[in-house]
Amino acid sequence: MKRVGIITSGGDCGGLNGVVKGAAYMAIANGAKCFVIPSGYAGLYNLVDFDNLTELTPERLDRIDANLAGSEAGHSRVKIKKIDDAGKYERIKKGMEKFQLDGLVISGGDDSGSVLVDLNEHGIKCVHAPKTMDMDLQTYSVGADSSINRIASFIEDLKTTATTHRRILVLEVFGRYVGHTAFRGGVAADADAIVIPEIPCDFDILYQHMKERYFGRILNSDVRSGTYLIVVAEGIKDASGSDIVDENSAPDAFGHKRLAGAGTYVCQQLIKRLKADPSIQDLMKKTGMYVKGINEIPEVRSVAPGHLVRCGHSSAYDVNFGKEAGAAAFLLLNQGISGVTVAGIHKGKICYMDTKEAIKQHLVDTHQVAIYEAMGTCFGRTPEKVHAKTEKLAKAADRHW
Repeated sequence: MKRVGIITSGGDCGGLNGVVKGAAYMAIANGAKCFVIPSGYAGLYNLVDFDNLTELTPERLDRIDANLAGSEAGHSRVKIKKIDDAGKYERIKKGMEKFQLDGLVISGGDDSGSVLVDLNEHGIKCVHAPKTMDMDLQTYSVGADSSINRIASFIEDLKTTATTHRRILVLEVFGRYVGHTAFRGGVAADADAIVIPEIPCDFDILYQHMKERYFGRILNSDVRSGTYLIVVAEGIKDASGSDIVDENSAPDAFGHKRLAGAGTYVCQQLIKRLKADPSIQDLMKKTGMYVKGINEIPEVRSVAPGHLVRCGHSSAYDVNFGKEAGAAAFLLLNQGISGVTVAGIHKGKICYMDTKEAIKQHLVDTHQVAIYEAMGTCFGRTPEKVHAKTEKLAKAADRHW
């Protein structure tokens, strides 16, 4: 490889600038040059019309802050296969030939990875540096740790306002159809309950857990202080098993409808049960909060931090992993390996797998959830018993997320 292009694609998240710097610095170390292809796959499709590309020289790399989330290279949600142009792949090849690019380092999630598979099958050499805050790939992905840390921080912050107003607060977070970010962020910040797509929520169970813990806290407080906090993954389903979506938004380029309203839906389920429960008025009177016609049930509110969970600064882990993944992606290209996803660098070896396999959805292990149920966290189901099977390792296990 003498000249490579780098693309960042899909949603923004922490660690992406680390990928860019890792790929570029490793290219320079091997006597090659690295160029930014701006605006993701849209930029790749339009590459043939560009007058020039920015080379990531050591001086230019100095101006990229690896600790900032997002990507200087820019993103777009474009599925190459769906472009109405019979000559689209030849157009991309001509663009690469124009700038003498031998291959591509592409950082993205499952949708971006599916495009990489398509490009590779059409003879375009590319390697995938896994990136998605959802953590739903078969490998660890850049951005997950940063988002989980931000979610945990938001939960801690929201406890102050929720406690002040004695509210039951529902925090809805990104994560698509998996619950990793809600699960890990919620556990880290001592959330009372976590609702994820992998576990259908029995709202009667969630309600009873909330009622007992919320009122128990307030009645046991010398100043009648307390709250109850629920973290909800955006991809949960309603009582009929349907996705909770924003019907006013058109699907994106990959056919996904915009998920919206999971937090509000959980609030509605709890409010309905609070209003129908005859014991709530007595509990409200015991806590001194009851005012007829004004404050008859606890206030239940939903908060959706949205893009705040994926912006700002990256975690140190994501910067480290991003730099390693970018560097490894170049090294794989340099060895003639294409159509694969970097899994990491371990004991001096670059670990990788076919991108087709890497982008298969990785769900939360519901058996692991049972550990946290035993510690008192509610997941909207009857808690499973922890089956404490043991295994003695002959040697240190390989690092794995």
